[in-house]
Parts: sequence; C-alpha cells; structure tokens
Amino acid sequence: MTTVLKLGGSVVTRKDDPETVDEGNLRRVAEAAAATDDDLVVVHGGGSFGHHHAADHGVSTTDGTGDAGAVRAIHGAMKRLNAAVVNALAEAGSPAVPVHPFSAAARDRDGGLELPTRQVATMLAEGFVPVLHGDVVVHEGAGATILSGDELVVELAAELGADRVGVCSAVPGVYDADGNVLDHIGSFDAVADALGGSDATDVTGGMAAKVRELLALDAPAYVFDVDGLDDFVAGGDPGTRID
Repeated sequence: MTTVLKLGGSVVTRKDDPETVDEGNLRRVAEAAAATDDDLVVVHGGGSFGHHHAADHGVSTTDGTGDAGAVRAIHGAMKRLNAAVVNALAEAGSPAVPVHPFSAAARDRDGGLELPTRQVATMLAEGFVPVLHGDVVVHEGAGATILSGDELVVELAAELGADRVGVCSAVPGVYDADGNVLDHIGSFDAVADALGGSDATDVTGGMAAKVRELLALDAPAYVFDVDGLDDFVAGGDPGTRID
C-alpha cells in the first residue's frame, strides 16, 4: 500500500517564530511515521521557514519573482527545514531521503505543474522514504512562484497511485461553521462558508486551499492533528475524511 503523508508547517515548526522547529512535535510525528509498513512518501510544509521568506519577498503561488536572491532565500530555508525533518525520521528508524522540488519541477505560462515522479517511485521501490517539501518553482514568464506542499501531495498521490493520503495539521480536522469537526467532506461548496485562512503567515491559502486540493484526489484523504497520526498510520479514519 502506498501512503502520502503531509506534515503541516504548523506542526513541525513554530509558525510565529522565524526558522524555529517544533522539536517535540517533529520527534513525535517522525516516530509515528517510522512505524508504518506502507510504502511512504512524506511531504512537509514551509511553516516558519519558507513562508516568512516568501512573504518578505512578495512571492506566492500566483505572484512570482525574478530575483535570484529571493529564490535562494526561500529555497535555502526550505532545505534547512527539510534536513531537520529527514534527520528526525532517520533517528526514528525511517530510511528517509531528501527530495528538493526546485531542482525538478516547473510551471508553464498557465501555471500548470510539471513534476517528474519517476525518481520518487524508484526510491519507494528501493525501500527509501522520499521526503519532499513546499518550495519555489521556476514559472515560465513569472520567474519563480511557490509550489505548496498541498499541491505536491495531490500530484504525488495521483502519479504514484496512492491508496491513502494523510494531512497532519494543527487542528483535529476541518471545522464547520459552529466549530465542530466534520466527519466527511464530499464537495467544496458544502463547506465553503466555514473555511478560512491561516492565522499565521501562510502564502499558500490555508485550509480552504487544502480542501480544494484534496477533493481532486481519487484516493481518500484525511485531515487530523498530531493526536490522530498514530490512528492514521495504523489504518484508521481520524479527523475529517475528504473524498
């Protein structure tokens, strides 16, 4: 079974403190992820590493930059966070290896994403756990824009034929308008009024963008918090199911 697991930036970092890893959460999610017997692909968000640099340079999923210094700052921050995530997984016993999207992905003028996945599939076949991350990506006619971890999850799940997708976030699921966790979401229109953005700096759209991306998948996806990760890894249905 192939599983794609997204570790939210708000889970593995302290989002209000620039370039600060949440060591306790990272250790906890790494130990849970390392316990699975599935073929596992990990994707992590930018949190206090990528998002702050992207915001400082005015770069988002739609607004690009031709400033190489801005690209180096954002990508460099994400590489530092990726190294921390890979190291935590390795210390927990996972055969984790880094994969940096900036070196492989590209967008066309219409924003369409080209993301080669053969290397990721081969890593899985050889027993590795590829660890990707939100990143900058070259964008024809726009310099470089942001590639969100949520978009990566969708691309990887589709190309690899994933059986399950998990999104470990700072909340136990997707809330309805009354603040209750929804058990299931089958369409965006049904929950559009209840969805808002992130409280901390986030250039990738917050929960609304996550739900839109996950609804595009063929495989069932789950949004849950750190407390739900062990259940997800064990094959359970924590948080909100989206399909």
